[in-house]
Amino acid sequence: MPYASNADLPERLRRVLPEHAQDIYRAAFNNAWLARRGEGDEATLHRIAWGAVKRRYRKSGDRWVPRD
Repeated sequence: MPYASNADLPERLRRVLPEHAQDIYRAAFNNAWLARRGEGDEATLHRIAWGAVKRRYRKSGDRWVPRD
């Protein structure tokens, strides 16, 4: 099911990702969900969303930071 706001994301994501990365994650997840019309494996939707985040952010130690 799509996420209406960042507050609806899983707690773990809200804890580790900066606000902008959460926006990217939520938008990518929602777009993938809509493209598949709500059908398919939710794990795949989360992988797509993580891929979108990783294009703009990288992990440095225990923090996610913007790519240069």
